[in-house]
Amino acid sequence: MNMINLNDKTFISLVNSENGEINHKTSFYYKQKDHTIWAEYEGGDIVKGTLLGKITNEHEFEFCYQHLSKDGNIKAGHCKTTVSILESGKIKLSENWQWFTGDQSKGYSELVEI
Repeated sequence: MNMINLNDKTFISLVNSENGEINHKTSFYYKQKDHTIWAEYEGGDIVKGTLLGKITNEHEFEFCYQHLSKDGNIKAGHCKTTVSILESGKIKLSENWQWFTGDQSKGYSELVEI
């Protein structure tokens, strides 16, 4: 399998569902070792967040995430992500996620490598 390489990549949000909390001011700083991925994120309405997950195949990965938002709430959820490569060569992440906390609603986000 051709391994996705997310190590030392930074992403920002292009699209997010209304029930999501990240926006174009939120930056994600990814690390990767073998099939394990993790990241820290912050900015916009997010004070600090972390995620931890695994690569499931050459175009997908999944992770759990948690963050503290500026309104003082701690939120957490699960996400399944599909990876694609843009014409520019940058990575695009298409994410289907669901909150573990609050209303446990589902959503969709797109992030792009900067």
